[in-house]
Amino acid sequence: MTLRWLFGLAALAWTSAAAGAPCPGNPDALGTERVLAVDTRATPRVGRKQFPATLPLAPKEVVLTFDDGPWRGTTERVLDDLRRECVQATFFMVGARAAEHPALARRVLTEGHTVGYHTFSHPLLNHMPLAAAEAEIDRGIASVEKALYGGPGRSPATPFFRFPGFAASPALLDRLARRGMVVFGADLWASDWNLMFPADQLHLVMNRLHAAGGGIVLFHDTKAQTAAMIPAFLRELKRNGYRVVHVVPAMGHASPAAAATNLQQ
Repeated sequence: MTLRWLFGLAALAWTSAAAGAPCPGNPDALGTERVLAVDTRATPRVGRKQFPATLPLAPKEVVLTFDDGPWRGTTERVLDDLRRECVQATFFMVGARAAEHPALARRVLTEGHTVGYHTFSHPLLNHMPLAAAEAEIDRGIASVEKALYGGPGRSPATPFFRFPGFAASPALLDRLARRGMVVFGADLWASDWNLMFPADQLHLVMNRLHAAGGGIVLFHDTKAQTAAMIPAFLRELKRNGYRVVHVVPAMGHASPAAAATNLQQ
């Protein structure tokens, strides 16, 4: 059995135990309300900031996502706070950073979070020739999977991708759909690429969340202000009756041939 499958089993066990279960040492924790299996055939593109549709979420359900990591210091703080509240999130990793910090990338996975892909070096893909953009995506996937599992399989372990800067093109969207990848946009974001105090960022994102009523929230785990804000944000979610949904791939996202190949690697 390979690292790819061992880490996958560990993450699945963590997720299954966390969803709806009491949080050890923190009876008032926010927790993870439920797990949502995402099938590319039903929802190939999600997030109303970029696409017409989003995930099938109930009012006041939120999906927490983090981009651009892993990054020493800030990602660790975010993980500590999520663990304290028994909350699962999705991390869209940049391949170059996963290569720099493989142990931290593996920590994200083994603590039950979902890992998606965010290219190798974070370029705006719609400014590149199609072949170069696809190569950048593939290199990012391979780099993240090398950090997580020791090497890539025949198909990505998690078929979730987010475009840097949401800079998609119709041709790239079509190519990813044919590959069975779910493209994640967002329903709201924290604008944490702008420098601000953590309290101001908290006020901004909660106002946007109240206006949207829930949805996919975009943060960056590379930002110190975000890492400093997360504990208060999770408490505000709890206080205002929001519930966290953890997204995972639907079973059977890869073809039987690909799954057999992965088992043999």
